[in-house]
Amino acid sequence: KKLVPTTRYTMEELRMGFVNALNTRNSKSLRMTMLEIALIHDVNDQLSHADDLADFALNIMHDVKGSIKLVVNLIPFNDIGHATYRKPSMERVLAFQKRLVDRGVYTYIRKTRGDDESAACGQLATTMKKQRKDQNHGDLA
Repeated sequence: KKLVPTTRYTMEELRMGFVNALNTRNSKSLRMTMLEIALIHDVNDQLSHADDLADFALNIMHDVKGSIKLVVNLIPFNDIGHATYRKPSMERVLAFQKRLVDRGVYTYIRKTRGDDESAACGQLATTMKKQRKDQNHGDLA
């Protein structure tokens, strides 16, 4: 709710919708299913959040009929200069991953590319918007 305040569904409803969708597929196509999670400093990168995510993932694996290998792909947020949303430290990301693995959840950390040039996913568009906004406000002065 904090990140997407307009959502109409609880996490339980979203999880069950995902499980129901997976249960409609044949078992061969379920061999590996991935959840991707963007980790944001002080928003969802705490160990308590890792425990919540482990519960979420393990319940999916339990509720899907047949054999499923669920993999969680952790994506450190790309810092775009936003005051509230920042990239978590690598120490936090590694601790988050360790907690998931210790709970029995396969987990990878996505290697970030381009963030040193502000060219990572989402950064270029955000930078361009900010530049246009700054230019437009400059014209008003």
